[in-house]
Amino acid sequence: MRALVIGQGSIGCRHARILQGMGLAVETASRRGGGTYRDIAGALSGEHPDYVVIANETAAHGAAVAELAVAGYRGSVLVEKPLFAGSRPVPAHRFRRLGVAYQLRCHPALRWLKSALAEESALTAQIYVGQYLPEWRGGRDYRTTYSAEAAKGGGVLRDLSHEIDYALWLMGPWRRLTAAGGHLSNLAIDSEDSALLLAEFDRCPAISIQLNYLDRRARRAILVNTAAHSYAVDLIAGTGERDKEGAISFPAGPDDCYRAMHAAMISGEDGDLCDAGAASEVLSVIGAAEQALASGRWIARPGASLSAASA
Repeated sequence: MRALVIGQGSIGCRHARILQGMGLAVETASRRGGGTYRDIAGALSGEHPDYVVIANETAAHGAAVAELAVAGYRGSVLVEKPLFAGSRPVPAHRFRRLGVAYQLRCHPALRWLKSALAEESALTAQIYVGQYLPEWRGGRDYRTTYSAEAAKGGGVLRDLSHEIDYALWLMGPWRRLTAAGGHLSNLAIDSEDSALLLAEFDRCPAISIQLNYLDRRARRAILVNTAAHSYAVDLIAGTGERDKEGAISFPAGPDDCYRAMHAAMISGEDGDLCDAGAASEVLSVIGAAEQALASGRWIARPGASLSAASA
C-alpha cells in the first residue's frame, strides 16, 4: 500500500515514520523542500497513493483538501488536527474516507471512560492539558514553529484541540460556553497561550476545559462526576480510576494511538474515529471560544436547546 504525507514538519515526519513502520511505502511532499516532491500535483501523478495524510501547517489544510478533491483523488485522506484553521465547508470530494487526526480517541483509557459513561451522564467534568511550549518540540526554537503564530493556526485552542474533540465525543454536542485567557505569559508568540472554557454540553451541564502552553510538567487529565461514580483519567500516566477502587493501567506508548488511528483509517472498520462532521463541531467550539474571549459573554450554539437553568 502506498501513502503520501503532505508536510515535513515534526508531525509530518512522525506520520511518515509510523506508516513506514507499519509496512507502507511512504513518499512525502513539502513545498519547503526535504520531501520526495515539492507539490501535491507532482506527488499524485508520480505515486498514485492509496492513503494521503495532510500534515502541513493548519492554515494550509483547506487548500490541500481542496487540491486533492479537484484532482479527483479517491483514496482515504487523514487531515492533521484541527481540520481547518476556521469554520468552512468541506469541499465536495470523492474520497473513500475523510478523517481528522484526533488520535486520542484511540487511547485505551479514554475508551474505557467512554464505555463507562455510556450508561450514565456526567454531572461535572474537568479537562486539563498543559505543556511548556519552549520544551515541546526538542531541538526547535518554539518561536519558529507554527504554534507561535496565530496566522498559521497556532494557539492553544487549535494546537490542543484534542481536549475539545474528546469532550464532544464523550459528552455530546455543546450548548453554550464562555471563555477566559489569551496571551497571558511572556512567551514570544502572538497566539493565545492559555484558554479556559466553561461550558454546558448535552450530557454534562458543567464542564471546564483548560488548555495552556505554560505547564512546566506536562499534564493531560480528565475528572468526571456522575450520580453514581467519580472517574479520573491520566492520559500521560495511562491510568484510569473509578471512585476509590485503585488505578487501572492502560499502557499506550507515544506512537500507539497514531498507529491504531492509521490502521483504522486504512481498514475503515473503526466507527469511533473523528470524521469531518465531528471535526467541524470542534471548529464551532473554537470559534465560539474566540467570540467569548473577545466579548466576555456566553455564546450559545445555534439551534441548541438550553437547559432551564441557563435559558
